[in-house]
Amino acid sequence: MLVYLSTVFNMSSISATNFIYIFNGTCNFGTMIGAFLSDTYLGRYKTLGFASISSFLGMLVLTLTAAFPALHPPKCGTGVSSNCVGPTPWQSAFLFSAFGLLVIGASGIRPCNLAFGADQFNPNTDSGRKGINSFFNWYYFTYTFAMMISLTLIVYVQANVNWAIGLGIPAFLMFLSVAFFFVGSRIYVKVLPEGSPLTSMAQVLVVAFKKRKLKLPEQPWSNLFNYFPPNSINSKLPYSAQLRFLNKAAIITTDDKINTDGSAANPWCLCSIQQVEALKCVIRVIPIWISGILYYVIIAQMQSYVVFQAIQSNRHLGSGKFRIPAATYIVFMMLSLSIWIPLYDRLILPSLRRITRKDEPISLLQRVGIGMVLAIVTMLTSALVETHRRTLALTHPTLGLVPRKGAISSMNGCWLIPQLAIAGISEAFTVIGLIEFYYKQFPENMRSFAGSFVFCASAMSSYLSSFVISVVHRTTRVGESENWLSEDLNKGRLDYFYYLVAGLEVINLGYFLVCSKYYKYKTTEKNIEDVAMEELQPQKPTV
Repeated sequence: MLVYLSTVFNMSSISATNFIYIFNGTCNFGTMIGAFLSDTYLGRYKTLGFASISSFLGMLVLTLTAAFPALHPPKCGTGVSSNCVGPTPWQSAFLFSAFGLLVIGASGIRPCNLAFGADQFNPNTDSGRKGINSFFNWYYFTYTFAMMISLTLIVYVQANVNWAIGLGIPAFLMFLSVAFFFVGSRIYVKVLPEGSPLTSMAQVLVVAFKKRKLKLPEQPWSNLFNYFPPNSINSKLPYSAQLRFLNKAAIITTDDKINTDGSAANPWCLCSIQQVEALKCVIRVIPIWISGILYYVIIAQMQSYVVFQAIQSNRHLGSGKFRIPAATYIVFMMLSLSIWIPLYDRLILPSLRRITRKDEPISLLQRVGIGMVLAIVTMLTSALVETHRRTLALTHPTLGLVPRKGAISSMNGCWLIPQLAIAGISEAFTVIGLIEFYYKQFPENMRSFAGSFVFCASAMSSYLSSFVISVVHRTTRVGESENWLSEDLNKGRLDYFYYLVAGLEVINLGYFLVCSKYYKYKTTEKNIEDVAMEELQPQKPTV
């Protein structure tokens, strides 16, 4: 899409990159709205159906912008200093309407797709639990494999045949996806929403503030209000001492009334321990979520500036005339991820289980941390490769000129593969780890919200990346008129920018390690001798 905006709609690389960052950020941030509608009103099935139709319409409109000359500006001329005519206001409006429909579709599909798939497994059976544990890895594997096809075959069609056909193929595939989704409607497990979980959280905050001056009982685990709805899909959570001020929302006073079924007559005056602990589950996740924002900056760079590096590199295969499309280089990141997931799930993980004799030899947060270390290695490798590419472009014969950019370096594009491969393995550790972490640590009635947390971190990262690029573009200087992120990478210093991002990732890793040290995983109340209770009552004799 970055190349489409640059070549068909004549946007500069900075404008196109920022537009893509903002579009991706809006898509990902919109998942909170989609998750709210799903968990509160519509359910995941209806949300997915509506969002899938919107995505198809968005792809159809986008295809029309490429198919009809009246819907996009005329093609630029050749040469480094050629003038280009930008899109007219109504051409821009038509383009933005396509992206608007895609935003609506992504906002519904992304938070619900994973949770809806996991809903099809029965967590009360051994096979169901095993299926859920492997589902996250294989879901991401399938998603990545589909993206690989998109970035190879479809990108080849777009670059070498026709943009209209190249966009029409995914539009048609999206139509088939919508059709098959509705064909299987009768066999799906459809979990109905239980009402707004956000309202329950707001009640806890309000009631805790009202009762802030009250003193907690000496044995809060047994004296606080602990009603648990019999038909709730949530697991029963034990009392915890973290964030103790919230526990005051469950203090029973003489003014509080309780219904005959045991529930609170006015939930804005009295909340249960279950409501309080559900809110704590979400609050405890937020510091980890913040660290994910900075991590996703790495993914953003691998999906944008690597393309511009490839454009000004030697992309020929051997001595033949075939050139690898610049956008296709991202497929190497996905290829390494696709190779790593089966190796990890089927070979490495079972071996670690035998060695450590643990079902989970590597905790979820340890997996995330390993990925963050590899992210730093990715950026350092990227900086070294860019230095090599730029040096060859300035000191050795070049391979021609790229319109509106500059000379093509003689560095083979294969030099970009190592940084992309490391980034792919990093993503396999961190992103999949975060997806599983959110899914397991959130209350069951908020699993669409759990899915949206991953994408909201990516959204904030897109906005952060756009902000950092804008600041670097305006404040750095190379020579008299250029900056680190010049249109012509040979005149800029993209390697310095990569070092800057690596420094940010080092700071982020330190912050993540501190948060991980003090994080307590969600537990369920299996019996009165729960581990969490034993920690609170050390004076109680064990049975």
